Amino acid sequence: MITLTLLHPLQSLPVQEWPFENESVIRIGRSTDNEVILYSAVVSRHHVELRREGSEWEIFSLGANGTYIDGKRITKMSVLDGMIIRLASSGPKIQIHLQGETDKTKLEEVLGKRPSSAKRTLEPPRETFINYQIADPNGSKFKSEDGSSNPSDS
Repeated sequence: MITLTLLHPLQSLPVQEWPFENESVIRIGRSTDNEVILYSAVVSRHHVELRREGSEWEIFSLGANGTYIDGKRITKMSVLDGMIIRLASSGPKIQIHLQGETDKTKLEEVLGKRPSSAKRTLEPPRETFINYQIADPNGSKFKSEDGSSNPSDS
């Protein structure tokens, strides 16, 4: 069994997972004919292919923007349990676990269980609200996203 886990771009926390039990080839890219579909401008239609030979897995980079492991561009490499690949130098990060090494119970609670035979598609990103502050050009006041002013100015 092999499990692919999409990681949050800043915190490296699991966002979505795709378990595979009987597949010998797993394709990742933007095209809908891939097993894992990722919508990102830096991801090629057919970006990465994972191939099983016996009990071993190999990764093949097919995308124009490359595939990276530890910041180094690769073209072909043996898969190691727990390795993290990055699609393009600034694209999505995917962690690879062999033989079901992930903590499925926690991930299923967060993400919901998906049948392994279903097409897997990364959902469009949900809105994320980030607190921000805008400084007054005079430097005396600032406003936050809720419109409140600096409490020291009151």
